[in-house]
Amino acid sequence: MVNNMLLGLVESVLGKGSSTSRGNYAFACPFCNHRKKKLEVNLVPTKKNLNPWHCWVCDARGKTLSSLFKRKKVGKDKITSLHSILGTTEKYDNVVQHFDIKLPEEYIPLHQISKSNILARHALTYLKNRGLSIYDIFSYQIGYCEKGRFANKIIIPTYNADEELEYFIARSFLPDAHRKYDAPVSDKNIIGFENRINWDLPIVLCEGAFDAIAIKRNAIPLFGKNISKKLMKKIVTNSVKKVYLALDEDAIKSTCKISEQLLKAGKKLYVVELEGKDPSDMGFTLFTNKIQEAQPFTFSSLLNLKLNL
Repeated sequence: MVNNMLLGLVESVLGKGSSTSRGNYAFACPFCNHRKKKLEVNLVPTKKNLNPWHCWVCDARGKTLSSLFKRKKVGKDKITSLHSILGTTEKYDNVVQHFDIKLPEEYIPLHQISKSNILARHALTYLKNRGLSIYDIFSYQIGYCEKGRFANKIIIPTYNADEELEYFIARSFLPDAHRKYDAPVSDKNIIGFENRINWDLPIVLCEGAFDAIAIKRNAIPLFGKNISKKLMKKIVTNSVKKVYLALDEDAIKSTCKISEQLLKAGKKLYVVELEGKDPSDMGFTLFTNKIQEAQPFTFSSLLNLKLNL
């Protein structure tokens, strides 16, 4: 049974809560500010005297209410009141690490640069050769840096559903660069270009940001060959029915792993045959043809693929 004093204290921090079917309470998450109450809190201590909490949108989580209060940066008086009500100490105060991602101070949006800027023209030429249009550059808020850690690199940011920056990748636009790619430190438990995704329509999973931009329609970059827990949960728990998986041919193990998870979740899956090319190399028209040619991928298809590993 929920302690009313505890409920009142938590509501003084998070706002009015609603009871859930699991016996917990749901609140508006102060970390992702989702419009719905997605932060679920267990107000009845477990056998280990813990009160787990978890946001189903941004994946913020912890084991104790003390960790939640500290993450929210509430005053010491409320934390003291919390321990008084629960009769606990701070023994279990563990908060999952989160990363404060910000664009580089040197970031310059490419749609704002002067035509006389030679370095910016090099960046624009590189993007044009990769098949990006001026509209793409503006729409995806692509920029570049002239100095600093990300000097001479294209910056492609990715935002969550609330238009908050979650990550960015940096790619050199100079041919003789020692390090082509760079990125901020992150656990990468994100959904690439989430603010652009319609979950009621088929989605395409691809490896890189340039691939997703080339595909144009409902494409999510994995920023690698593995799918994040947050993205998998979003797909499984959402209304999306068709998923197209477009990974490189050298990512067979990842294709098998992701396919198996999606098939078990009852999603209709298609594996797109890239024939040695990236979607960004193919371009929109050719990749669209590959999408149309893709056949349903079943458990039988998965077994055949595993046998060829």
